[in-house]
Amino acid sequence: MPSYEQLRELLDPATTVLLTVECQQGVVGPRSALPELADEARSSGALAQVGRLVSAAHEGGVQVIHAVAERRADGRGANRNARLFRAAERLPVRQLPGTAAVRVAAPIEVAEEDLVVRRLHGLSPIAGTDVDALLRNLGCRTLVVTGVSANVAVPNAVFDAVNRGYTVVVPADAIAGVPSDYTPAMIRNTLALVATVTTTEDVLACFARPRH
Repeated sequence: MPSYEQLRELLDPATTVLLTVECQQGVVGPRSALPELADEARSSGALAQVGRLVSAAHEGGVQVIHAVAERRADGRGANRNARLFRAAERLPVRQLPGTAAVRVAAPIEVAEEDLVVRRLHGLSPIAGTDVDALLRNLGCRTLVVTGVSANVAVPNAVFDAVNRGYTVVVPADAIAGVPSDYTPAMIRNTLALVATVTTTEDVLACFARPRH
């Protein structure tokens, strides 16, 4: 874990963006297409921690971007080149544009100044979306990655951000995957090699403390 001073240096509000990954009702909400993942995101406290981080970012002047996954009813433009994509076609809850399934889930609050980026294809919240261009236009140097899942979208986001030159911070208790013991293993053996791993409390302390 980094020291408080090291983390505070990374998390300058002027150059930090908080990214929430697929924290949408159809993924982590009560009527999720992936109930096991939704249960883990809630029972582990990860979703609540994301909500706390988003609230603190709003108060501390840190930009928030919400990355949402969608799929057209006709599937046009969506991938079919992996088992995961084909399974999504058969799920009882579909992430259709304009539906409740693609709205950001409670307890996360979306502020007027937040940016919501929606994608119709692929596994990554960054590759092939507007996120990278938005980060550069915002002057981002450090990206805080939160949300789901530790199995697929979160590591995709971390690697894509690192490959594009951003420093990545991962609050370990603000991401979730399945099974429950997979997330800490992924963090320890993979994400810790390329990102700064910390806790929600430490990020909150950096967001809250006045800068001189």
